[in-house]
Amino acid sequence: MLRAAYCRYLLKFNFVAITSRQSMTEKETFFIKVWDTDYPEFYGVGECAVFRGLSSDDTAEYESKLINICHNIHNLSLEDIDQSSVRFGVETALFDLKNGGKRIIFPSDWLYQTHGIEINGLVWMGDFSTMRKRLEEKVEAGFRCIKIKIGALDFEREIQLLKFLREEYSDYNIQLRLDANGAFSASEALNLIDRLAKYDIHSIEQPIRPLQWKSMKEICKYSPIPIALDEELIGNMDYDHRCRLLDAIFPQYIILKPSLCGGFSTANGWIKDAEDRDIKWWATSALESDIGLNAIAQWVASKKISMPQGLGTGKLYTNNIISPLYIDRTKLMYNPGVDWNLSCLQWTI
Repeated sequence: MLRAAYCRYLLKFNFVAITSRQSMTEKETFFIKVWDTDYPEFYGVGECAVFRGLSSDDTAEYESKLINICHNIHNLSLEDIDQSSVRFGVETALFDLKNGGKRIIFPSDWLYQTHGIEINGLVWMGDFSTMRKRLEEKVEAGFRCIKIKIGALDFEREIQLLKFLREEYSDYNIQLRLDANGAFSASEALNLIDRLAKYDIHSIEQPIRPLQWKSMKEICKYSPIPIALDEELIGNMDYDHRCRLLDAIFPQYIILKPSLCGGFSTANGWIKDAEDRDIKWWATSALESDIGLNAIAQWVASKKISMPQGLGTGKLYTNNIISPLYIDRTKLMYNPGVDWNLSCLQWTI
């Protein structure tokens, strides 16, 4: 019979992480452990990576619901779980258990250092000098796809930052992605995007807040920069809703965060529905620990991917889980010679 336990854990940032919505010094997450009572020495582990202030399942009852799921894991199906991050964690733990409890979620050649996953370099928000320094560090580290979070600085200062990048590194052939996190108003978005377009932008994520389908459709239709939906996908696990959203907005890209959009089964549904409409996609981690990042990376590695992924967040924390994951210049790698160390987790049954 299946049994489960959970652990609440506070991840500590290396720096103050700033988005257009909030500033963070720590992030709460939960882990779930699943085992068969006949073979208790083997267990699977997943991360229920709730994102306070962003997850659709950010409620006061989150932990009590997780406890209930642990108590009923033996007769539970994934469809019974309506919390995206919990479904992501349970799904990961069950795949891990099925594969021998070795933190192998989706087997592929990536697990044996045959290749790495190309990732974008992420420049977090900060003051102008801090962002410029971080930008220089990413370029010097070898990244040729860089993502910059915008929306916290004065817009003119952000324009100066992009101008600096294009003038200073004109010979580096850098692909530039922007993430607005919904910072623009619907009325001003196209004017601001027009100004950004002169800096040869690959795409801009979620220029306005979600649930403004009519406005987002107009932006996707007339924007000189391709639009990528991000927050718009959060919590939408229903097939009919997915199809209505894609047909109504018709973006150029969608960005998949499995812990926020319903786990891997739902993310696979997003991919099929998008590809049926010639909409492209890439995956991004959502501030998970290396437990969650490992699961997402293995899922990505099992796909046919052709562009850099947003999986470079594993070194954000001072107290991350010790794992085989590491970054080699611009690629996320897995070293099978390094053991997982979960000794910091204190399980509650």
